[in-house]
Amino acid sequence: MRESEYRAFYDRVGPDNGWDFSRMKYESQGIAWDLYKEVAGHCAPHDLLLDIGTGGGEELLELADAALLLIGVEQSAGMMQRAAANLAASDQRNVRILQMDARALQFPDGFFNIISCRHAPFSASETARVLAPDGVFLTQQVSEGDKWNLVQAFGKEQDRQPDGTLLNRYTEELHAAGFRHIHSEEYDAVEYYATVEDLIFLLKHAPIIRNFGEQAEDFAILDRFVQEYGTDQGIQTNSKRFKIVAHR
Repeated sequence: MRESEYRAFYDRVGPDNGWDFSRMKYESQGIAWDLYKEVAGHCAPHDLLLDIGTGGGEELLELADAALLLIGVEQSAGMMQRAAANLAASDQRNVRILQMDARALQFPDGFFNIISCRHAPFSASETARVLAPDGVFLTQQVSEGDKWNLVQAFGKEQDRQPDGTLLNRYTEELHAAGFRHIHSEEYDAVEYYATVEDLIFLLKHAPIIRNFGEQAEDFAILDRFVQEYGTDQGIQTNSKRFKIVAHR
């Protein structure tokens, strides 16, 4: 999907869900890290933190005690609706969530000590510009091999680039932007969804299969998938992610 298609998708699902998938029942085996725990570990009490592509702000609000000021930016209007509701319902006074394009960040040079980005596009040059000297940038992204058996079941292999394409591109862009000590890791975890309803929720709220549910045959394909990949633990697929940590 092109970036404009992703934005349209999240404009649609954002007000209902944001990044909150807590209602789904599933288990994961083989997850190698928790990005926002790592982000918190890099924060000092006086730090300013920027979260790019913050979605509904759920993860950012959980980090409120880790830094002096936390700002989330999100481009999708739909996600901003959810973020505004989440922020209003919280008692966090040091968190701000702003609608902003990550390619044109409206902050001074060197303003932030820590920048995070989870499952959202970012501009390496803009990230470098607003990050202070000796600051750290952490991002987790979805690898092309994510949910691969679902992609194959729906015949959507042509929609995915070769595995590693995005990791290599972002690494090169960060180098070009002047980042140093760039370190990357990957994991490919096994996921088990408890019921077909949990899997349907995922497919409707994450851009895995484009326009899932708009064609009647989608549910016939999903039924065959469940028959093939159903186990005693649940319906099996995979969660493939990569992480990059880079210093300014």
